[in-house]
Amino acid sequence: MGISVTQLVIIMVIVILLFGTKRVRNLGSDLGVAIKSFRNSVKEGEDDKQLSKDESEKVEDSVELQHQSKV
Repeated sequence: MGISVTQLVIIMVIVILLFGTKRVRNLGSDLGVAIKSFRNSVKEGEDDKQLSKDESEKVEDSVELQHQSKV
């Protein structure tokens, strides 16, 4: 029940006729930039999450060492 190759070609021809090749090309490049930006943001978010986890472990270790030195 998916889209066949013939239907896809017809849709692309209609889109090109409506918007023109220059606008379709710009839309494609803009979409590529948006996807790349999204991937970079997700990667930075994962890196920040890992960094926060590492920092919290260091704080916990420091607190544990302080507690042991007092006892």
